[in-house]
Amino acid sequence: MQSVQIVEVAPRDGLQNEAVTLATEQKAELVGLLAGSGVRRIEVTSFVNPARVPQLADAEELCGLLPRGEVSWIGLVLNERGLDRALAAGVDEINVVVPATDTFCERNQGMAVSALVKQWSGISVRARSSGLKVSATIAVAFGCPFEGTVASDVVVGLARELAASPLDELALADTIGIGTPASVTETAGAVAQAFPGVSLRAHFHDTYGRGVANALAAVRLGIRVLDASAGGVGGCPFAPGAAGNVATEDLLAALHDSGEVTAMDINQITATGAWLREQLGRPARPAPILQEN
Repeated sequence: MQSVQIVEVAPRDGLQNEAVTLATEQKAELVGLLAGSGVRRIEVTSFVNPARVPQLADAEELCGLLPRGEVSWIGLVLNERGLDRALAAGVDEINVVVPATDTFCERNQGMAVSALVKQWSGISVRARSSGLKVSATIAVAFGCPFEGTVASDVVVGLARELAASPLDELALADTIGIGTPASVTETAGAVAQAFPGVSLRAHFHDTYGRGVANALAAVRLGIRVLDASAGGVGGCPFAPGAAGNVATEDLLAALHDSGEVTAMDINQITATGAWLREQLGRPARPAPILQEN
């Protein structure tokens, strides 16, 4: 059975909206703990304006502390300047976020979706020519805090525009946690059918407690790469009301109970999540219980 791969996003999406800003050394310890759990792709930081996301202002300093070889380090990039920084910092992959709605795109990135797609094209070509893997994430793919429900054909149309440029992976993100297993099946299923040769990834938030169920719905569609955040920390500073990401430990337990294979140590990732929540001053959460298969 093909394994389900987890992309750990706690160091980036997990920390970007927290009131407590971890020191660079604490972030380096976090990524070391995550790597020790068996995760091999980690979204480690973002190369965005530090004034907008001060929690991640130390991107270059953190990247200078990362061990090389076993883990693929991912950096979030929103523009050409961010790509310049990512290349200089030596990340292995970049991820570019392109919202599905103009209102969210204007609030988050200061431009319409069409303008961002043009910008994405240049970024993807440059990054690929520099030897980086390139992924694009369609944000608010299942619903927008400003425009409401996003139709699946809108997401498919945007995916088609993104796939016209070099692309190793396409992610669908439930940025505000509004998705349901039914909407995931509809939208992700439509994208999977339209792009059978494109590697798909899914990113869920747990605002309404449906993050794990939505992730399992994606797996049933054949999506084998899922984002998750140790301890369930995170949220989007530009999406009002968005709660944390689906917790990595909860997702691993659900995948295990469903008979899926992963390459991570659930006990270590649970301990890492508990450590992270302690550093952030967040209350402890119950450890997942595995069922016997």
